[in-house]
This record gives sequence, structure tokens and C-alpha cells, in this order.
Amino acid sequence: MARIAGIELPKEKKILFALPYLYGVGNTLAKKVVVQAKIDPDKRVKNLTEEEVGRLQKVVESLLVEGDLRRLVVQNIKRLEEVGTYRGLRHRRGLPVRGQRTRSNSRTKRGKRMTVGAVKKEVLMKQQAAEKTKATAAKSK
Repeated sequence: MARIAGIELPKEKKILFALPYLYGVGNTLAKKVVVQAKIDPDKRVKNLTEEEVGRLQKVVESLLVEGDLRRLVVQNIKRLEEVGTYRGLRHRRGLPVRGQRTRSNSRTKRGKRMTVGAVKKEVLMKQQAAEKTKATAAKSK
């Protein structure tokens, strides 16, 4: 059972594929960590010895991962918002930050489609008409 940087690594996976479960460690960095810790990349997490886990922890501690990295990213975003940069404003509004178009895409950021304008007015008119017919039907009873 390998617990590195406060995260429990999956036991059945090879160490090379288990390390990216840590925030801030991707495939390339995982390969470098395994080489630096002198561990066989094909070894499974459940087969690691205590000594190998200790070496892995030592190497990962020297990197900026998990909580420290998350905190740094949040601080950077807050700084952009406070300074009032364009990127900061985009973050604050929840829109794409890196220049993507928003007219036809970015549904995940902007949310479900909402009809605006004349179509909305027509729908409103239909609803009001339906309410009037219900009211007149209730009066006639």
C-alpha cells in the first residue's frame, strides 16, 4: 500500500501509470521520477518494498505537487483578478481564458443554451395566452 504526498496510489496498476494520480505529475514526469528513484517501471504498486516507497516519496517531495501546487494556481488566479487583467476578468466571469471563441463553442463554461430576444418574447406571449384561457375557463365554471 503506497501513500505518496497524501494520495493512496491504486495497488493493481504499474507504478508508471499510478504516479499520474498525483496532481501535478503527468506521464513524462512520472517516467523521470521512476528513473530518479531507481525503480523498475513495470513493477506494480502492490509489489513495491518499503525502501522503494521511501525513495519515491523522497523524489516526489522535491517536486511541487498536490496541495502546494493547487494553492499556487489559486493564488495566481486571484492575483490576475485583483490586478484587473483581461485573463483575471475572464476567470471571474467563468469564460474561456485563452482566446477561444465563445459564439458557437464553450458550452461547458457558459452552461446550457438559453434563447434570448424575439423567440423568448414569443414564448412569453404563448404562456400568457395559455394563462388567460385557463382563467376564463375557471370563471365560466
